[in-house]
Amino acid sequence: MTSIIVVDFGMGNLRSVAKAFEHVAPGADVMISADVSDIRAADRVVLPGQGAIGGYIKALYDTDLEPAVLDAAANKPFLGICLGQQVLYESSDEHGEEGESVKTLGLFKGHAKHFTDVSSDPQAMINPQTGHQYPIPHMGWNQVKQTMKHPLWQGIADMARFYFVHSYCLQSENEADVAGVTEYGVNFTSATARDNIFAVQFHPEKSQHDGLKLLENFVNWKI
Repeated sequence: MTSIIVVDFGMGNLRSVAKAFEHVAPGADVMISADVSDIRAADRVVLPGQGAIGGYIKALYDTDLEPAVLDAAANKPFLGICLGQQVLYESSDEHGEEGESVKTLGLFKGHAKHFTDVSSDPQAMINPQTGHQYPIPHMGWNQVKQTMKHPLWQGIADMARFYFVHSYCLQSENEADVAGVTEYGVNFTSATARDNIFAVQFHPEKSQHDGLKLLENFVNWKI
């Protein structure tokens, strides 16, 4: 039986993620856990998260889960969701001191910036149809342009719509790591992939058919 651990930092609606996996993989053993031994023993690891990156990083270190998370990201199918994608990059401007950023895990090269800070063009975040600034946070359904073929995209059409909730967005420095791009005034990395890692800014557990298909693909992913 496949075992799937949803890592518990005490942040986000973890139960909804677990329930979505139970729906797509009724034969799997799905567990929400903050226990290092559970994470190390699992076949597949999911790193979800909502909220602010500063609190997320603090929770990661306070619970002593960083080594187990890094080990899972190096050795087994690993899915990051929302902050679970952002934390895999080098840094984030969210909750950083003035002129500084919050250091994150650094597995991918890139940086999370507030939408209004991505472009030097003051008109970038102005919706040309309404003449008003795009609302922040970016909340609701938006399209993902698939930029690479990947097993987790199987059965999901290019430009499918997924559900987003975030104010900071990733700017990946390595094009080879980008699996999907979304436009919301500016373009940002909405899906990341390398080797055994796949991570997304959107919430597949809230994204109906295509989101559930992505989770099903993760369960069946052979690396």
